[in-house]
Amino acid sequence: MAASTKKLNLTGLARKLVLDGLLDEEKARSAFAESLKKKRPFVSLVVENNLVASSAIALAAAQEFGAPLVDLDLLEIDPDVIKLVKEDLIKKHNALPIFKRGKRLAVAVSDPTNIQALDEIKFATSLSTDAVVVEEDKLAKAIEKAMEDADGGLGDMDGDDFDDLDDLEVAEEGAQEQDDSDVDDAPVVRFVNKCLLDAIKKGASDLHFEPYEKMYRVRFRIDGVLQEVAKPPLSLNMKIAARIKVMSRLDVSERRVPQDGRIKLKLSKTKSIDFRVSTCPTLFGEKTVMRILDSDAAALQIDQLGYEDHQKEVFLTNLHKPYGMFLVTGPTGSGKTVSLYTGINILNQVDINISTAEDPVEINLPGVNQVQVDERTGMTFDKALKSFLRQDPDIILVGEIRDLGTAGIAVKAAQTGHMVMSTLHTNDSPQTLTRLQDMGIQAFAVATSINLITAQRLLRRLKEDNRVVVEMPDDALRDEGYPDDLIEKGITLYGPAEDTETNPGYKGRAGIYQVMPISDDMKRLIIEGANAVQLADQAALEGIWDIRKSGLMKAASGVTSLTEVNRVTVE
Repeated sequence: MAASTKKLNLTGLARKLVLDGLLDEEKARSAFAESLKKKRPFVSLVVENNLVASSAIALAAAQEFGAPLVDLDLLEIDPDVIKLVKEDLIKKHNALPIFKRGKRLAVAVSDPTNIQALDEIKFATSLSTDAVVVEEDKLAKAIEKAMEDADGGLGDMDGDDFDDLDDLEVAEEGAQEQDDSDVDDAPVVRFVNKCLLDAIKKGASDLHFEPYEKMYRVRFRIDGVLQEVAKPPLSLNMKIAARIKVMSRLDVSERRVPQDGRIKLKLSKTKSIDFRVSTCPTLFGEKTVMRILDSDAAALQIDQLGYEDHQKEVFLTNLHKPYGMFLVTGPTGSGKTVSLYTGINILNQVDINISTAEDPVEINLPGVNQVQVDERTGMTFDKALKSFLRQDPDIILVGEIRDLGTAGIAVKAAQTGHMVMSTLHTNDSPQTLTRLQDMGIQAFAVATSINLITAQRLLRRLKEDNRVVVEMPDDALRDEGYPDDLIEKGITLYGPAEDTETNPGYKGRAGIYQVMPISDDMKRLIIEGANAVQLADQAALEGIWDIRKSGLMKAASGVTSLTEVNRVTVE
């Protein structure tokens, strides 16, 4: 035996693994204590932390406790058997019923000493239970698949899953929301609803429904990265598009031009989530993209956005100035709207009049006068701005500055005692200054109206419990852009220990920023006609971090990996 058990306060499988020399005693105690504290299975924690291979644990458990060892990959589980046990009980005990013979139920477990699981399942089903040992990682996948299948999961679907769709007709022109109860049971309706719910559960920001010549696929954008989640039959192309149009009250019969709509999904009495819907004709059908608009995003605090302390101080100082322009820039999906809404929430007081012009109005903000821009009715950004100036405003938010007309009115408003907040699509803060001049705004007006420009990107956060140290030589760190003084102090970089669908190395996102106030020297350069490169050099002289440096510092602090920084920034 590899270890003495006199002072070992371990029981069951934990004790067996130590005695067999598979697991260090201290690590076993630590994992055992954590399992009790977090009320999670001991085996799950051991496998997640790569302390012992799941196959070795299963073999040791089967030998010690006399339970049969089964390979789940070779077993086809009857869904009706799984339904014998409630979902919450399966998840609670990490135990899955796999087959039934007479009055006996075989239950797959990774730890056969979990008598409580067998007893509770026996009580719930009125069947005698027998433990069958399986590998922990395979059990986790089997349980996840069983839960998805029980809930009508997406998976890789084929034509057999939709045999009863022939009776479902595509909605015709002028269709409204359908109330027929038979339609609610239609597979396409269930499929679309499941897509929406799965996207919410997985924290997706966008859903893509994409028809191609020989296939149809559904993808979710999760933490900024697109992932394929389903491949329904190509024949469902028009039916899926029609269902989404019905839900968002679009013209089902019009397939030749893009359309925009909105869906409100009520999750409970107090919680609802909106989806912004956009359809676009492609070669092989209509592509539909849905953006999830969660009002909780508007309630973020400034500390949650990921600004460094010195950046946050500059952000808040300029946010509270009585007039001038406050601009946020970056590509689509970089979090510009959340940053603006966070600022608006800080300023939203009873003694301040705030008006916004947005296309579309993504999130409702109580206490803020929001206007939906609609080109078809003539309510353009510049028309909304002109109206705001007659409404005694203190703060004006323009969803996006797209043209000279909007830019010109925004600049004039900023020069006449109003705070104007808006977004532009530019790569960094210095380029924003030249972009406005390219639109036709005079250099003097740009220099005197803008207080602050924030450029930003979003990158994925490393999971603290699933990361490893990445060793890099000093020369490589220097090539990436780290300064010599920081390299001499020592930099510890991390990467994901594993990055798979079942065990992601990343979860959530953090912002990286270039927060650039317009100093007197910067104003002088603008008026003199300096280009973006010269303005960037001046920003560097003033100690302003560019987006690349902000990302490098995030990697050095362990928030993300250098690989992720390189993915979202240009070297």
